[in-house]
Amino acid sequence: MPELLLELLSEEIPARMQTRAAEDLQRLVCDGLNKAGLDFDSAAAFATPRRLTLVVAGLPEKQPDIKDERKGPQVGAPEQAINGFLGSLAGLTLDDCEQREVKGKTFWFAMIDKKGKPTADVLKDILETALLTMAASWPKSMRWGESSIRWARPLHSILCLYDGAVIPVELDPITASNATSGHRFHNPNPFKVKNVADYKTKLLKNKVMLDAAERRTFIEKEVKKLVKDAGLTMHLDNALLDEVAGLVEWPVVLMGSIDSEFMDVPPEVLIAAMRGHQKYFSCLDKDGKLASKFIFVSNMETKDKGKAIIAGNERVLRARLSDTKFFWDQDRKQGLESRLPKLAGVIFHAKLGSVLEKVERMTALAGALCSHIPGADVETVERAAKLCKADLVTGMVGELPELQGLMGQYYALETGEDESVALAIAEHYSPAGPGDACPEAPTSVAVALADKVDTLVGFWAINEKPTGSKDPFALRRAALGVIRLIIENNLRFSLSKVFAETVAEYMTQNNADVQSGMAADDDSVATAGLDAWHMPDLLAFFADRLKVHLKEKGVRHDLIDAVFALGEDDLVRVLARVEALGAFLGTDDGANLLVAYKRAANILKIEEKKDAQSYDQQPYSEGKPEQDEEVTLLAALQDLQGQVDKHLGAENFTAAMSEMAKLRGPLDAFFDKVTVNSDDAETRAERLRLLSKIRTVMGAVADFSKIEG
Repeated sequence: MPELLLELLSEEIPARMQTRAAEDLQRLVCDGLNKAGLDFDSAAAFATPRRLTLVVAGLPEKQPDIKDERKGPQVGAPEQAINGFLGSLAGLTLDDCEQREVKGKTFWFAMIDKKGKPTADVLKDILETALLTMAASWPKSMRWGESSIRWARPLHSILCLYDGAVIPVELDPITASNATSGHRFHNPNPFKVKNVADYKTKLLKNKVMLDAAERRTFIEKEVKKLVKDAGLTMHLDNALLDEVAGLVEWPVVLMGSIDSEFMDVPPEVLIAAMRGHQKYFSCLDKDGKLASKFIFVSNMETKDKGKAIIAGNERVLRARLSDTKFFWDQDRKQGLESRLPKLAGVIFHAKLGSVLEKVERMTALAGALCSHIPGADVETVERAAKLCKADLVTGMVGELPELQGLMGQYYALETGEDESVALAIAEHYSPAGPGDACPEAPTSVAVALADKVDTLVGFWAINEKPTGSKDPFALRRAALGVIRLIIENNLRFSLSKVFAETVAEYMTQNNADVQSGMAADDDSVATAGLDAWHMPDLLAFFADRLKVHLKEKGVRHDLIDAVFALGEDDLVRVLARVEALGAFLGTDDGANLLVAYKRAANILKIEEKKDAQSYDQQPYSEGKPEQDEEVTLLAALQDLQGQVDKHLGAENFTAAMSEMAKLRGPLDAFFDKVTVNSDDAETRAERLRLLSKIRTVMGAVADFSKIEG
């Protein structure tokens, strides 16, 4: 069956845009083919720095014929309505129509046979529509010459073939042909192609490796070979490998040397400089230390086997690392503490003040958190919090921002700071993502928690919360970081109280935006003091993040809601409750008890609404139950309440759940034998109070109304 080949040749498209561009091209064209009724066997898109290519195989020679049925006006309708209907039928007369009865009335119906057009005639419009849509969707685009369209980079040519024939697609001012060109340096002259197989063969002959996955595999293989031959090792950077594969059409992997004068600079600095600025791979010696070699990928072969290219890259790297070494030498001349005043000039957020103000709040909060973190020393923690942001105003971090924290660790050690202080400076941004290691050292944990909690409370106060998919300040990531720090270090404290301590620090600073936001959120601040301040929606936000964190472990989100609804905000205790609740509901007793609870709760909800009153009072306070089932259930509830309270106090949630299983028999008997809505008003009220006690006793363990099923 015929195949479609489309190529757009341009100047170099940034590597970060190529994958999405290829996907967009395939999606837009395939959507157009589907709408036109043109089925196909397969479609594949390819990207190189200079070209986007789409291959669609198994296209039909023409669109399918379609029978279209149109309903017209009622028989006997005014002549104007009949003529209007016929005018839309492309030459059909009333004799070509038929009459049909619909719901007792007779209408005119026309059957129109639409002949499918040849695929070649349809493709031009489909492709031009797709390309114009794509032209408007680039993250960054440009216009050049007299062209009226925009593209990521200037277009040179379009190649478009269907079944070997040119489809004259136009994208102003370019019209498609059957010609393209090869590698920019090796084979830049145009050549013609006949079909997809011919296209791929000639591209390879002209030094173009079309498939990005093929280029990536080739580069990885060559890198590993070079490293092995040199007696070195390396940790292959997959993200860098993907990026480099998008920078070349004909990868040539080469190895260069780093001047020995730069090897006393911290290895992380050299790696970051080579990776970020030059896209070089770093090598390690047999001991795992940074070796004085680097690997890079060239876009061309040379007669001298790359000697001149290697020498050029070594010169470029020498200049780059000279700057890096200068920053390293200069930064060490000044201690971190002496840099703190400069943080006053670095804005954390327009409404949350400077980084120096944030550091002051963090220092106090980190010190307060020490009472909840075993092994944390207040003086050490406060010292680490005070210095943790100072490297932001160093030359090195200004040049390589991704090294913030790590450079602070190096500079702290240079000036004789305690090792735990230096480690906390390096780790206080962690964990930054699900794959990032979580700090375990007490000082690091305290400072990392203080940093993230201060950020969350501050942004909540100024109403800058995540909305939908938008989270410009990475608050979801900060909340997940707090959750991991607490859970993985088994820390026991109330989130609400920590929020209150954070608020107290904000309120000591002269910040009208924050203070007005906090006061407006809870009037109790003004009357009951700062300790009464709380943020229910911030706790709800943490509950949502906890669901995300536990999703992979198969923990049900409704169980988390059921525990958080109790006002529980000790995350370690939350998880223990959730685990015990899940295990209980997995038993027959638990599942049946949930059904009984929901039955009781639904009856209460209906009757309390009808009576406009609550039935939370103690049941049978004046009279006696009328039926044995009532007596048994009341006794079971009274005994259960004491046992549950005892187990909850000891945080033995499994035992508390086991006690509740004893309710199943009395509850089943009660609902089987007792009519709650008795004709006697007082009897009815007492039985509703008994149902309310069920809700109260079980509600001490979890809010069962939040549980699904």
